[in-house]
Amino acid sequence: MEQRSELGAFLRTRRARLRPEDVGLPDYGSRRRVPGLRREELAQLAGISVGYYTRLEQGQSPNASDAVLDAIARVLRLDEAERSHLHSLARHRQKARRRPRPEQLRPGIRLMLTAFGDVPALVIGRRGDVLAWNRTAHALLAGHLPPEAPERPPQRPNVARLVFLDPHTRELYADWRGKARDTVADLRMTAARYPDDPELAELIGELTLKSPEFASLWAAHPVRVCIPPTRVFHHPVVGVMTLHNELMELSHDPGQRMAVFTADTGSPSAAALRLLADLGAAPPSGGRGAESSHVAAGDAGQPAEGRRRS
Repeated sequence: MEQRSELGAFLRTRRARLRPEDVGLPDYGSRRRVPGLRREELAQLAGISVGYYTRLEQGQSPNASDAVLDAIARVLRLDEAERSHLHSLARHRQKARRRPRPEQLRPGIRLMLTAFGDVPALVIGRRGDVLAWNRTAHALLAGHLPPEAPERPPQRPNVARLVFLDPHTRELYADWRGKARDTVADLRMTAARYPDDPELAELIGELTLKSPEFASLWAAHPVRVCIPPTRVFHHPVVGVMTLHNELMELSHDPGQRMAVFTADTGSPSAAALRLLADLGAAPPSGGRGAESSHVAAGDAGQPAEGRRRS
């Protein structure tokens, strides 16, 4: 991911969604080569020169002041998440890329997962890799994958891969498109925070090549802080469930988050979740977790280098 081009792409998408009349400029009806605000119109409203803004959009002004960035954000009507994203893109300076060590889970966090008991809980790394899950989270989200998959770093399931490349996951979410948009928006913000991570760049490249839907969403450059949603699941074993999804940052483990799923007390979803927990605790019968299912669906959740070879 070339950060300079990322900055330019982000600014162009935000210019494109505004019309002159949206920001108080007259629209004389002249034919415009590109949708949205022109560079000179944005520069005028932000109080900077056209040349300076052009260099910034081309990634040639790495020392833009906070005041300039905030002025541009104001004209483009960026929300707080987009404003923070703009600052991240403009401030980054390219560093030598080194392949980082696999992310580790602290023993205390692993104990916390176990303490959740029948409540589905998992820990997600900064690239969206599942670092660990309890048995109920595994049964809820990826019962077709081996439960021990997060313990093998090269084969860890990845949330974005599952969402876009795994047919089981696509069927699991009633509003798959909403989940897909949220996944891309979250990945966009992660890419701005960790632009020198080669494995993150490889993940984005792989998804762009393999999923036209991901490529289309990525090109739109969505940026949004993930508000804990309520999602409807079409689970293949226990049926429809409406679950609240809370996402918590692990303050001592930068980039790691814990996701927890709960149902309203006394609801049919709560009963279904208890049944799922009981099934998750039962020893495997060899039916649903057949090896052929693991190979076909599990590949979508694993990095290319960790997949089984036929």
